[in-house]
Amino acid sequence: MASASLLKSSPVLNKSEWVQGQTLRQPSVSVVRCHPVAPSALTVRAGSYTDELIKTAKTVASPGRGILAMDESNATCGKRLASIGLENTEANRQAYRTLLVSAPGLGNYISGAILFEETLYQSTVDGKKIVDILKEQGIVPGIKTDKGLVPLTGSNDESWCQGLDGLASRSAAYYQQGARFCKWRTVVSIPNGPSALAVKEAAWGLARYAAISQDNGLVPIVEPEIMLDGEHGIDRTFEVAQKVWAEVFFYLAENNVTFEGILLKPSMVTPGAECKERATPEKVADYTLKLLHRRIPPAVPGIMFLSGGQSELEATLNLNAMNQKPNPWHVSFSYARALQNTCLKTWEGLPEKVGAAQEALLLRAKANSLAQLGKYTGEGESAEAKEGMFVKGYVY
Repeated sequence: MASASLLKSSPVLNKSEWVQGQTLRQPSVSVVRCHPVAPSALTVRAGSYTDELIKTAKTVASPGRGILAMDESNATCGKRLASIGLENTEANRQAYRTLLVSAPGLGNYISGAILFEETLYQSTVDGKKIVDILKEQGIVPGIKTDKGLVPLTGSNDESWCQGLDGLASRSAAYYQQGARFCKWRTVVSIPNGPSALAVKEAAWGLARYAAISQDNGLVPIVEPEIMLDGEHGIDRTFEVAQKVWAEVFFYLAENNVTFEGILLKPSMVTPGAECKERATPEKVADYTLKLLHRRIPPAVPGIMFLSGGQSELEATLNLNAMNQKPNPWHVSFSYARALQNTCLKTWEGLPEKVGAAQEALLLRAKANSLAQLGKYTGEGESAEAKEGMFVKGYVY
């Protein structure tokens, strides 16, 4: 009864009086005499993986390095292989993934690699575990944990990302297999609205995923991709991005996600792919950094941009422009096609071209490493690097 008496007599505390990892600051009570409430009942506890999560996030967000996104589903990987005349078989997927992870010196430019589930458990053509090859290169293994996009009922022909069911047990298994970070991609379409329902669903789903991932030892990459589709200008992209990121960080906070133990994978703020007015790298950097400063807490260690269908060269130039002055975050890259496109075309599925393909991969990785440091010049780029890779309604 004494405890109940204290609670009735105490003034209401607002949210600002909660300090993570500390007990509640107790207001002074001079009238009621009672036994004190046990501090443990009013303590906000850090997760068991918190220190490790922060260390992993800082490792991935290390100077001059970024993420190789090689988490295409088997179906999408099949499309890539078909573009060079290869059948979509496990052996061919294994050969291509072996080429990527075994490129000599890749870890000089790449700090993390996002894998598809098949790849996380796969070995190279030489019989070594792909996870072990990455670790030997100093690259942190990551894993795609979402289950893909499905139609969002009640929306304007929009999507939501499925995969929360069973995520905790899957994440625990991935951690045991060697993964230390993960990725969850949901999308927002500007031509389709975006509706308030779609934005809220994207933000809430990302927040639940992030909380579950951290609880199982994986640093979550938070990725609400604002699709390039559309004829809209850069100001419309900026407007939508502000709304999306406000919702995302509201729900991340509501779900008690540790900001120091996450990474972000946003789209750059660019005009729609079908907009007639294009933006220079300087303008993209100006708009994108303005968005980050308005919406992203400095506690977040790394902003790992997706390329979103930009050409290899365009993605690198835009990243370089953003790193021309200091930022409170590690501003870097998490590219798939913008690292692999020329590499894949060079390989052609031929064993004798593996070395040349790896050189193409390293060339792109080094270019983006320099861009992360703000030192990229763009000299000596090939025609292939300038080819756009936008695909309307892109899924993978």
